Amino acid sequence: MAEDSGENISKLTKLRQKYLPLRQKAQENLETSGIKSGTRFRKARGKFAKEMYKMDYDAVTGLPVRRRFEERLEEELARSERFGTPLTFCLVDLNDLKKINEISYPEGDKALRTVAHAIEETIRETDFVARYGGDEFAILFTGSSEEVLSPWWGRFTEMINGDRYTVTASAMHINRANVEQTRIDLTQTLKETKTTGGRNFVHLHNHSEYSLLDGLSKIDEMVLRAKELKMNSIAITDHGNMYGAIKFYKKCREEGIKPIIGCEIYMSKRTRTDKEPGIDSDSNHLILLAKDEIGYKNLMKIISISNLEGYYYKPRSDIELLKQNSEGLICLSSCVNGYISDPLLQNQEETAIRRAKELTGVFGPGHFYLELQKHLNVKDQDNVNEKLIDLSKKLGIPLVATNDNHYVNKTDAEAQEALLCIQTQTTLDTPNRRLSMIDSPDFYIKSPEEMKGLFIQYPEAIENTVKIAEMCNVEINLGKWIMPNFEVPKGKTTSAFLKDLVDKGLKVRYLKITPEIKERADHELSVILGKKYETYFLIVADFVNWAKSQGISVGPGRGSAAGSVVSYSLGITDIDPFFFKLPFERFLNPERPSAPDIDLDFADTRRDEVIEYVTEKYGRDKVAQIITFGTMEARGSVRDTGRVMGYPYSLPDRIAKLIPPGWQGHAMTIDSALEQSPELKISYSTEPDTKKVLDLARKVEGVVRHASTHAAGVVIADKPLTDYTPLQRESNGEKIVTQYDMYTIGADYDGVGLLKMDLLGLRNLTIIEEALRFVKETRNSEIDLSKVPLDDKKTYDLLSEAETTGIFQLESAGMRRYIKDLKPTSIFDLMAMVALYRPGPMANIPEFIARKRNPKLIKYPDPRLVDILSQSYGIITFQDDVLLTTIAIAGYSWLDADKFRKAIGKKIPSEMKKQKEQFLKGAVSNGLSSEKAEKIYDLIAPFAGYGFNKAHAACYATIAYRTAYLKANYSVEFMTALLTAESRGASGPIKNEKVAQAVAECRRLGLKVLPPDINTSGSDFRIESNSEIRFGLSAIKNLGFAAIKNIIDTKVKGLFMDFPDFISRADLSVINKKTVESLIKAGAMDSFGNRANLLINYQDIMDKATKEKKDKNEGQTSLFGEPIETEAEREARSVEDFSENEKLAFEKEFLGIYLTSHPQMDNLVALKTVITHELDILADEAEGQRVVVGGIIENYRKIFTKKTGSEMAFITIGDEKGLMVESIVFPKIYEKYKSLLLKDQVVVIEGRIDTKNERPIVIAEKISPI
Repeated sequence: MAEDSGENISKLTKLRQKYLPLRQKAQENLETSGIKSGTRFRKARGKFAKEMYKMDYDAVTGLPVRRRFEERLEEELARSERFGTPLTFCLVDLNDLKKINEISYPEGDKALRTVAHAIEETIRETDFVARYGGDEFAILFTGSSEEVLSPWWGRFTEMINGDRYTVTASAMHINRANVEQTRIDLTQTLKETKTTGGRNFVHLHNHSEYSLLDGLSKIDEMVLRAKELKMNSIAITDHGNMYGAIKFYKKCREEGIKPIIGCEIYMSKRTRTDKEPGIDSDSNHLILLAKDEIGYKNLMKIISISNLEGYYYKPRSDIELLKQNSEGLICLSSCVNGYISDPLLQNQEETAIRRAKELTGVFGPGHFYLELQKHLNVKDQDNVNEKLIDLSKKLGIPLVATNDNHYVNKTDAEAQEALLCIQTQTTLDTPNRRLSMIDSPDFYIKSPEEMKGLFIQYPEAIENTVKIAEMCNVEINLGKWIMPNFEVPKGKTTSAFLKDLVDKGLKVRYLKITPEIKERADHELSVILGKKYETYFLIVADFVNWAKSQGISVGPGRGSAAGSVVSYSLGITDIDPFFFKLPFERFLNPERPSAPDIDLDFADTRRDEVIEYVTEKYGRDKVAQIITFGTMEARGSVRDTGRVMGYPYSLPDRIAKLIPPGWQGHAMTIDSALEQSPELKISYSTEPDTKKVLDLARKVEGVVRHASTHAAGVVIADKPLTDYTPLQRESNGEKIVTQYDMYTIGADYDGVGLLKMDLLGLRNLTIIEEALRFVKETRNSEIDLSKVPLDDKKTYDLLSEAETTGIFQLESAGMRRYIKDLKPTSIFDLMAMVALYRPGPMANIPEFIARKRNPKLIKYPDPRLVDILSQSYGIITFQDDVLLTTIAIAGYSWLDADKFRKAIGKKIPSEMKKQKEQFLKGAVSNGLSSEKAEKIYDLIAPFAGYGFNKAHAACYATIAYRTAYLKANYSVEFMTALLTAESRGASGPIKNEKVAQAVAECRRLGLKVLPPDINTSGSDFRIESNSEIRFGLSAIKNLGFAAIKNIIDTKVKGLFMDFPDFISRADLSVINKKTVESLIKAGAMDSFGNRANLLINYQDIMDKATKEKKDKNEGQTSLFGEPIETEAEREARSVEDFSENEKLAFEKEFLGIYLTSHPQMDNLVALKTVITHELDILADEAEGQRVVVGGIIENYRKIFTKKTGSEMAFITIGDEKGLMVESIVFPKIYEKYKSLLLKDQVVVIEGRIDTKNERPIVIAEKISPI
């Protein structure tokens, strides 16, 4: 700046010394009492301002005023003319000063001073800044804009990065000839920027949360931020995928913003098919944006092929793939790791030029842009920008300005960093973390003003963002069904063919087709045909009946589809809607806009066969499974965040356990938990660490964490799927899945419109299928479960005694208690229990049981509800009861009833109030008093949210009945199937616990479970006699599929005579020493001699056998020239066998359970006299319930607390049935009873139940031996 005299400086100093304390006092008054200013302050301020202005200085900022700027400008213009020095004139405008002043004048002054100070500190000594007037500052730079602006802007924005003020800037070259025009142009540019907002800049490089664990931006927030910034358009460009494209498209349309669909693709170093380690593991980036529908489809094809063919660490494309699918696409060169930037940084300019020319040729002139970015402290950013600018000039390729957005707001930088730590399994304080952005906290959605300031010397790069956005006009047709083609017999239409099948099916299902049945079927068909759903029903019926023809167990139905006579006649369901009184309208009705949704259950081991049939029938390019996304729920986000913040596991785990579970599919949020959990709220308010964890966890909560394959969803298309959705392979598998999830792929939820099927694998159907196979094998009898009587006495006797281990939906301790109390006598009793045993309706179970026992207690809320509620003794039980009640009592249509269900279920107060008013009005107009109408409303309202679909309950009750029927009438077959299913299920302790429970149930039923035997065991459990079940080889630890197959295949040629015979015949390449040792210790070779002898001898025998086989292969000797082991050799090494307890320990280690007995059986039986609760009923107890439990200590883990270093322990106790529960022993209790905490010790624990986890925990208060 120009120098001042010493006299002036001295005078200014004195004025400041007098004025500043008064200004501080005024600020304090403002904060404490709301006084804006005092008389003394106003006088002092005015005097100070006048004195400052006399010396051409601004009183607020201390900067020179405009007159001084004009003088300096004149001086510099003269110098420029003389020496040829370029000058740059820059105007900087403080945004929203008027709004800031509305807070207070001191706040406005503070904002001006902050910006002024930042400018003063960041310009050079040769530059000059002045307060230009109002909210504007003028800067005169000596040098060209290309030379001076970028470095200064970087320093300036970094300095004000932490403040809440934003600025708009504009700069131009200035010389004597264009002074006035430059002033006009700069002022106009600033004015346009402030009035048009985002309409002159568009963000084209944005990562949402679907850049998994790399993007924090939730789509809704991202779009709303663009709207807040007055942007007309915004793009989505996630890494290598289009997961969020439809959700993004819909949200943009909803908010009146044009969506630009894109992707940041990975380009292979060579070709996409090259996958050589060390060479092809790295890739570069490119941004692709869809211009139109052709471009959108081409983008989906590129993403699909890069995933299906090019995946190697990342889904990779190559130049050939782009050439084949370039129409309708615009390409940007991406970030510092871009396809062009990378070779430039490696000083491989020729490669960069070749690639740039190739891309220009692929996409066409004006459709390939070199991308400039400016991020703080990003290595090589400035360097690559310079080279890209040079390349642009050299090749005539236009520039475009972007920000590599990964989060929405500046304040989200720490949360983004936490997300990256979650991805890389590091902590925030891990040095030199991979992917860290912490030194560059500006990957957020910047305002147009910020972006223009960053690229102030390259206005064309800013303008090109708008130009590109204007070229992009993708329209995606959503919410309309796209039906596959179903081939019908020649001369038939799909409608006629469906009618024929229904007519034939009705004759099979009903002995006599009554007028009522015919009328119902005709009505359903008229609705189905009227809505053009005939193809849907034909497709479903086709693969369901194919599955049945292949002996695949198919469920009787699922959901409201079981209320359809058409579904029943076609064989899709096995539930008679007339028998169960199921309304078709709950499934489909003329007023209901949503499409039908037929969910189907198949045996879980054979579900893939059904999908393969569908794939073969309709084409591999037209069928895929559906992707699903797991999000960071409240508890998980707390645990993840606590870990990355460096806290020991115990802190976030304790906080997470204070968060209540969600309900009925509604996830719990941290905010809701703080409202609902007083303990969490207190912890948040009083513990700084808890507050820090929860505040950061809030920001990552709900973010998508991973992708997986939906448990049931399958889509079928009429054309190749890549016309509708991008594809990829499942994580760690080969199955092809869509990149659009269930909420965006179908027609429901206004999605793409593909036919979506839910084909679920149900373990209980596998049990049924296996049991039926065993019945056929052992009794030569075939059972058709759809024809078994529904009044079988043995079945209801079994249920009445609550012998429900293995029975679908009826296994839990609480359900067993209610079932035993109820003593069901009909399938309607089972339907009701299935529906009532859940939160909310459960309160009605005692009344339901009482009414069943005493019919005199049965009463109905209104005579019009008798038929509706007759199957449930007058109690509102099903969601259908609610809908039918609104129709019968309040005159609702089915559409209104469905709206009532959805509104009440969402629990939105305003909607609930509106629905209540409508119901009461309708009920009163239909003859009820206000009081009676209120009572009925209070009965039905809770069930709208919690109630179970009646058709679904009928399906579940049918499966429950069928499993109970098999168990009651074919117990050995059923239990063998159950044991097999449990052994194939979950791994580890849960699997062992389930198998142990099934073995205990076999004992109760008088069935003996035999240990595995090398000669008689198959892979799975098998029936050995009417009352004996043999363990399968697959249940033995360390036995793999290949080893088991070799054993089974080998003994087909003859049973093994002894151990040497087994060794000589086995394939020792798959049956190794570890496998043999496991077989011996598990007891599978007890028929060959005692286990101790076998363990001593097996290694020598295997070594000898291996050598002899090798010699034989080399032609040196005959394998069977002499025995591998002689009798004398065997006797010489004979030792005493293991003790019974040692054998039991082997059983536990290699079978996962104690099978033949239990080493502590006497003590475990003695426990029954002192405990209050068996382990299997703890899950049904309330939080804090006092209990006395007992068992053997299975696991014991000691830890030290962080605060005091005290010892405490986590122990797991188990009972003789294999059930287990965890107990926490806190320091004071641990110190008192630690001598008892030994593995295999039987203990009694007194304490209270903690239900905050998925499984109950006992908080120990007293521990004693038995």
